[in-house]
Amino acid sequence: MNSISNYASSVAAYADDSVKSTSDSGKSNKTIGKPQLSEKASKYYEELKKKYSNMDFILVSTDQKEQAKAQAASYANANKMVVLIDEEKIEKMAEDENFRKQYEGIIANAASGMAQLGSSLNSTGATVKGFGMQVNDNGTASYFAVLEKSSAAQRERIEKKAEEKKEAKKAARKKAEKEEREERLKKSVDDETVTIQANSIEELLQKIQDYSYSNLSDSLQTAGEKQVGQKIDFSV
Repeated sequence: MNSISNYASSVAAYADDSVKSTSDSGKSNKTIGKPQLSEKASKYYEELKKKYSNMDFILVSTDQKEQAKAQAASYANANKMVVLIDEEKIEKMAEDENFRKQYEGIIANAASGMAQLGSSLNSTGATVKGFGMQVNDNGTASYFAVLEKSSAAQRERIEKKAEEKKEAKKAARKKAEKEEREERLKKSVDDETVTIQANSIEELLQKIQDYSYSNLSDSLQTAGEKQVGQKIDFSV
């Protein structure tokens, strides 16, 4: 398990590397790709981050918008709500007052909604490793949360499969074994979390609740089946 833990750390570090931090006059900016802002937009962006200082902004270059959307969960922050927003929107928000009000309203609603979500999650029993939002082009936002799979049975299955694969590759060349081990461990790390995506905070919470309830139901069903079997044995 130590090797899996160490590899998990390296995977997390690799994911963090995809979000670059740059410094400009002492200001720290997290970016995806190589976004470029005009002086006016850059000034506005700093004001926006100060206005919503309880959120973790990541500026996305235009050519990385789809990739950021596809990998949104990898940028989730357990301490702050992540906001993925692209350079085009920041430029337009800096120039167009109506556009700025519209999209700042989206961010403000998400901030208050996520605060409510945090308190509601306690009742679901889910362990949230991070959550965030992405500002879309059509005046909407999409939301995501990364949950930890806490099932002991799940971990046992992962370990068993890993061991079986190790035995199956025992006769392979050293290089092939190393590649297989790395791939196996990467999958083990991925299997420890599940990503929930939604088009609203309400939908996100409902999906998290449904996921938690489903896991609980599976556990109760297993216990129930054993009880049913006992009853049948006693009636014979």
